[in-house]
Amino acid sequence: IDTVQPFNNVTLIKLPPYSPELNPIEQVWSWLRQHCLSNRVFSGYEEIVEQVLQAWNKFISVPDTVKSICSRDWIKLT
Repeated sequence: IDTVQPFNNVTLIKLPPYSPELNPIEQVWSWLRQHCLSNRVFSGYEEIVEQVLQAWNKFISVPDTVKSICSRDWIKLT
């Protein structure tokens, strides 16, 4: 089934499998690992989820950091 079939005014462009320069979330994951999650041992799934949640909240608490990491020339962030 074609994802864009119902839309005449949309062109679907698929990203390459690994394209950090095109996919801002790659830099977000890198920031999370570097600042919060690297060199850690977790006791289980629940602790992993809790630590990732805390890391995410730390990341989004600084909007200027989010904008600088996620901005691209072709993305308009407000």
